[in-house]
Amino acid sequence: MLYPFWGKNPEDPHQPTSGRYDHYVSHGRGLFKMTSLEDSDIAVLPFPWEDTIGNPDMIAAATDFTTRAVAAGKKVLLFYWHDLTDTVCLTNSVIFRTSLYASHRKNNEFAMPAWSEDFVNCYLSGKVVERKKSIKPVVGFCGTAGPLHPPVKYRVKNIVKNIANTLGLGKYELSRPLRARALANLEADKSIRTNYLLRDRFLGVPATESASASPDMFRRLRIDYVKNMVESDYILCVRGAGNFSYRLYETLSCGRIPVLINTDCSLPFDSLINYKDYFVWVEENDLAQIGERVSEFHQRLSPDEFIDLQHNCRKLWESYLSPYGFFSHIHVHLRG
Repeated sequence: MLYPFWGKNPEDPHQPTSGRYDHYVSHGRGLFKMTSLEDSDIAVLPFPWEDTIGNPDMIAAATDFTTRAVAAGKKVLLFYWHDLTDTVCLTNSVIFRTSLYASHRKNNEFAMPAWSEDFVNCYLSGKVVERKKSIKPVVGFCGTAGPLHPPVKYRVKNIVKNIANTLGLGKYELSRPLRARALANLEADKSIRTNYLLRDRFLGVPATESASASPDMFRRLRIDYVKNMVESDYILCVRGAGNFSYRLYETLSCGRIPVLINTDCSLPFDSLINYKDYFVWVEENDLAQIGERVSEFHQRLSPDEFIDLQHNCRKLWESYLSPYGFFSHIHVHLRG
């Protein structure tokens, strides 16, 4: 939020995601005015909340900042970009975070997008690549997942982990098996065409090479990721370690239609935006019917509506979910 006034944190220009805030940095000063605490409407904590994890000095700094703000009669605005969903105990705060559960969201907590580079401007020469409607919808996915046809032992192991999570006996990350189930169900549905590029590792880089991976390698992998997206009608979007999906926002940025598996998700500005108008919404408990949900959604669209929806997904990202779009509307959560 403060980048237009303070400048960006250093970025490696060779990394594909560099530059994701450039437009906001150039235009964001038109959205806010930086002033003294006494003259302000709200006090913005000048570092992300994840910096306090395991750091007593940063916790003390946040507490001191909040004490001063509350004494001046101001609310504190903070950002928490992390997979954790732990409670933030900070007096008189308004919290924006990437990872949230809708059923446990507190009144002062709101979802924020996870930001990547602008896919259309970075890879597609500034224009959405339109796909014409085909009889069968094409669902794409490029990334990591568990085995699509797991042995019984693997399935039992994940059931045990899920029970442990439910009982609070452990914190097991089960996003890969969930992705695998969704991918397998889509693959088995005869009304769907699938376009998968499955990776063994996160970002497609083997663990033995991650430290020494070159910018060229990351860019090639990124281009493969975008190519898979561009050559699909719909993109499967499932949570990662946190209860949110980078891929969801990247899909919308690209002008493609997400298929979201709802794991008790909370999405940005969901009081303003009917996300079900933009993409296929599948409840986690209805995963067996995912192919049917995609097919029904696809068949309801005329050829022109299908193309229009691609552009509308892009406009949704630009207007509300890009850095500039998000901060353009953040005031709706700061009233009163």
